[in-house]
Amino acid sequence: MDKPASHSLRLGGTTPLSLHRRLPRAQTLTPECGQMWRSRYISPFSEMETFLKIGSMYQIVPVAPGEQQMAGGPGGSPLKKKLSHEGRPLVMASMLGCVLVLAAVVAWCYYSVSLRKTQLFKTALLDLNKDGFIIHNQAGAVVFTMAFRSGTLDVDSCSKEGDILSCTQSDSGKLNFFIQTVRPKDTVICYRVRWEELQNKHLVEHVMAYNDSHWYGGAETATQYWPIRFQGEEEPRPFITSDVYSNRNAFGGILERYWLSSNATAIKINDSVPFHLGWSEKNRTLRFQARYQDSPFRPLERQQTFPELSYRVCVGSDVTSIHKYMVRRYFTKPIKVPSADLFKKPVWSTWAIYKTAVTQEKLLRYAADITRHGFNCSHLELDDRYTADYGEFDFDPQKFPNASGMFDKLREGGFQVTLWTHPFINYDSINFGAAVEKELFVREPGGELPALVRWWNGIGGILDFTNPDAREWYSSNLHMLKSRYGVTSFKFDAGETSYLPRQFSTLGSLSNPSTFTRRYTEMAIPFMEHAELRVGYQSQNISCFFRIIDRDSVWGYELGLKSIIPTVLTIGILGYQFVLPDMIGGNAYPNHTAGGLNGLPDRELYIRWLELSAFMPAMQFSIPPWAYDNEVVKIAQKFTGLHETLVAPKVLELAHVVLDTGDPIIRPLWWIANDDEAAYKIDSQFLIGDDLMVAPVLEPGKQERDIYLPAGRWKSYKGEHYDKGPMYLTDYPVDLDEIAFFTRVL
Repeated sequence: MDKPASHSLRLGGTTPLSLHRRLPRAQTLTPECGQMWRSRYISPFSEMETFLKIGSMYQIVPVAPGEQQMAGGPGGSPLKKKLSHEGRPLVMASMLGCVLVLAAVVAWCYYSVSLRKTQLFKTALLDLNKDGFIIHNQAGAVVFTMAFRSGTLDVDSCSKEGDILSCTQSDSGKLNFFIQTVRPKDTVICYRVRWEELQNKHLVEHVMAYNDSHWYGGAETATQYWPIRFQGEEEPRPFITSDVYSNRNAFGGILERYWLSSNATAIKINDSVPFHLGWSEKNRTLRFQARYQDSPFRPLERQQTFPELSYRVCVGSDVTSIHKYMVRRYFTKPIKVPSADLFKKPVWSTWAIYKTAVTQEKLLRYAADITRHGFNCSHLELDDRYTADYGEFDFDPQKFPNASGMFDKLREGGFQVTLWTHPFINYDSINFGAAVEKELFVREPGGELPALVRWWNGIGGILDFTNPDAREWYSSNLHMLKSRYGVTSFKFDAGETSYLPRQFSTLGSLSNPSTFTRRYTEMAIPFMEHAELRVGYQSQNISCFFRIIDRDSVWGYELGLKSIIPTVLTIGILGYQFVLPDMIGGNAYPNHTAGGLNGLPDRELYIRWLELSAFMPAMQFSIPPWAYDNEVVKIAQKFTGLHETLVAPKVLELAHVVLDTGDPIIRPLWWIANDDEAAYKIDSQFLIGDDLMVAPVLEPGKQERDIYLPAGRWKSYKGEHYDKGPMYLTDYPVDLDEIAFFTRVL
């Protein structure tokens, strides 16, 4: 019986070969790729696939029994010659096929390694590469982008263990870099990011993109917008408290290292970072930089001077909920609510009306006029200058010949009195020498001599509030005034780090200069019920009113009427809820006052300012309504009454909630409409709580305005009902003696 024909692969005139001897061998590859090769090609199924693929490339010829010997015998045969001639192209094709197969295997190896590295650089919703990282929301959209500007990661040094992705090398040397994923609750995911240089490098800089979202927070500024508008190109500069009235380009006296985005993302820079902030309007980016060189920040004692940039980025389901989480997690809360009188009745200050020319006679007349015109008063604030020299703690006998009798008369009239105070002692004060002898001042770097500083009232020393002796000396003088005259409390002015010398030393460490601001605000704690501060850094637990910086008597966004709502909203986002929106009509400073006669603010400006202030947590007069005419007095009486009966009860209710939650009292419209793009951009309306919406007129010559009503049912102060929000009310009429407000109907 004839043997069945077999099939083999013939390459030209060569001896038929088995497929396995001709295919690339796994042991010639790397162990990793070899394992992949064996699993891919040596399995029964892949072996058949390989055979079929090669069969389609090459000629399969039948071989009869004994033909191998004949074909390979001496001398060959015509068949052998024919096959030898025709087989040369097949030899070339087989070699090319082997190369292609080997190339495919190598490519697959690289792809597998690349795929594993891609998985390595993913953690939760974050994707990391050598140049930065991006974060997605649950829907897959990119909501946060950060680029590494000062260096790139060496990806070969990176590893992942659990929720921590870390790297040990950058293009400039050793570093400690990690991103840790934290899931504090179901709707929030956070990332702890740290880039710490371990070799001699001057700075670390990361650049955050806006990602077509709106950003809020950061700091009080002279020109305040809501949302933030970063204008121009600004190199990173120290993010510390400054007096923005005297330096309009600085960061303000109330600031925190916290920003919030309409994309439901938030970033908090760690306290240990020597933090500098810059920006690019062109690139729509914020520049976060850490450095000690050419900076007021200092490393802690016995700490290397290598910079470290660390922060937390959190992503939530919506902007309101992520902000609530950040406030509860990272901000302290007030420990009590200030005096209810401050919420209900206006503060009356001597500053804008009398400036430094105040006297005992003027103060008593001012109090009498308040009573005569039928106004209430939470307290009467005696401002600069009641002492003979700056840095003293008793009344100038020339201007106040009978201070004790004056206080008695004011108390009889039902007035409580607070006094202006500050951290400076001028060199011509009788207290200057005593403070030098007791070493109470901030000193020069050598630590021997007091560091003289220039402030708006002269030259002198500034008390070192890191020094327990200086704190005790200052506090004892305030308590002396309180006990001797029955002073109710104090207006604590200044406190910004911009009044520290560029080079200085303090008894306690000040690695972050803004800690000086924090120490100064602590001096208000014994007097909190009626105290007033104008600075704040990590001071949310100081339970007193925080006054926004002095306003000019103008309409615009630069310290004018239009800046008040954005400023109050901003510092509210930073955790400061007991807000005093400065004096009605502004401070009437020369060359900073619009219109008006006899140095007064413009009459219309004053009225619109008064109406807005009536819907703030507290009201403050200095220039009195009777400085104008009877109509202004009547409008003022109407709105102080409205404040006491409508606004104050609601604000007081919310103030007690602040102790637990830290939620703003004055809220942006997006607080109740976080899926509404229009609500993110409105800076001339606000909410008190969730159901009272206010829309003041902020333009000169206008008795109408456009009003945006978020979704829901609303009732106007005129009794009108609107049930089909969101909607715009175009040219809504608002008379000069009115302010538009709406109640949300649930």
